[in-house]
Amino acid sequence: MGRARNMWGRPAVIGVLVTVVAVAGFGLYWFKPWTLWQDETVDEALPGATAPAAPASPKPSVSSSAAPSVSESPGPRTLADGDLVSHEHATSGTVKLVRLADGSHVVRLENLDTSNGPDLRVWLTDAPVKEGRGGWHVFDDGEYVSLGKLKGNKGSQNYAVPDGVDPSRYTSVSIWCDRFDVSFGAAELARA
Repeated sequence: MGRARNMWGRPAVIGVLVTVVAVAGFGLYWFKPWTLWQDETVDEALPGATAPAAPASPKPSVSSSAAPSVSESPGPRTLADGDLVSHEHATSGTVKLVRLADGSHVVRLENLDTSNGPDLRVWLTDAPVKEGRGGWHVFDDGEYVSLGKLKGNKGSQNYAVPDGVDPSRYTSVSIWCDRFDVSFGAAELARA
């Protein structure tokens, strides 16, 4: 009996150790727990108005009393905004849908503060924002557009809405963890 126990003991222990190391390695790769303690701050300015190209022919002079036309220098305009609510992780800040002077759109996160995590994305969605656990998983149920990876878990940042996407069809923005299909936080977009 003693000999049989020794014969199976060493290979079994080695097998268990190899399995534990493999599972731990995969778990670390998949969950990336260290990202929860690593903050990345990104502070971007809102893209400004683009200047129109200079005309080829000279303009007639304008009297000094003439006021500049609003259409000559349009600036960014907020179309909708909302406050972020927490879902899987404590999340705060504001979200704005902004039309730029050139007619393009950006989603702007301002004063964002959330946890870092693996594979975080910014999604423009048509899902309603629900507080608490009921809102964690709703954003991939309907229509959504991924605006790209989250640049940083803190700060203010801009995400371009792709050409051909009608932003008026979407009613919310989610900080989405694509790895685990869960929202870290989201904001309902109230039209301005």
